[in-house]
Amino acid sequence: MARRDSENQKRSMSAMFRGRAIFKPLNTGRIDERVACVREWVANIFFYTKNGTTIMIDAGYNYARLREKMGWLDIDPASIRHILITHQDTDHVGALEPDSECLFRDATVYIGAIENRYLIGEARRRVIHGLYKLPRVKLDNRKVLLKDSDVFYIGDIKIECLLVPGHTWGHMVYLIDDEYLFTGDTIWFGADGGYSFISTLAEDNRLSVQSLEKLEANIRARRRRIAVITGHTGWTDDLDFAFAHRTELCKPFTKRYSDPEAPYDGYVEDDDTEQRARTQRLKKKGTR
Repeated sequence: MARRDSENQKRSMSAMFRGRAIFKPLNTGRIDERVACVREWVANIFFYTKNGTTIMIDAGYNYARLREKMGWLDIDPASIRHILITHQDTDHVGALEPDSECLFRDATVYIGAIENRYLIGEARRRVIHGLYKLPRVKLDNRKVLLKDSDVFYIGDIKIECLLVPGHTWGHMVYLIDDEYLFTGDTIWFGADGGYSFISTLAEDNRLSVQSLEKLEANIRARRRRIAVITGHTGWTDDLDFAFAHRTELCKPFTKRYSDPEAPYDGYVEDDDTEQRARTQRLKKKGTR
């Protein structure tokens, strides 16, 4: 998917979801001393830093302001040598596409082996209940293919891989240092808690719900504080909130599945500023 496809998605998604109060991305800033966030329209990408090593979680759209916003966080794109990808949709891998600015051309990309089937053309990404095929995404970076339950280290950073198919066939979430769960498009946070992600964008909604049930059991069994960080709707460390409606799908054209705090059009970024990025911590979603 080329830059023009990212722009086309921006226009079509804005038109489809404007006024639905579905997307509430975090603005650019920091959750805490380890986790930083860049907002790209309705999508968030994240950076995790420990002992001088910074890794990136997802690579966002093919987005012209990425270098600028990373600068607000004092992160040099050249310092990023490792990128974890939850899934291959263009709002999560766009900065790796050949016609992007190629800020991360030398970075190693970590992606699930099942998800890689989209990238090599063995599977085709479908949305809107299987009715629409998305353009194929391509990237040239060196890849490391992952499977469910893999655990590995980048420097001192521990990364555990958890397969959660449904939104895509090989969607992976990452538990980092046993404290931070980066969920990509597995969970959608509404005003009253977490739901299975947006129904119209899934390969298999029943599988999405099953995967979320399995993920909740895994995370709760650890009996510790874990921050649940989503790709489009913020973060929380309240597991009751995060999994409050895990058996329900977010149905974006049904009024009850909306967040009154969400912007009218998440693709308008007027409130995402350098001053806020440098001075305000990113608030977590509230408890029920």
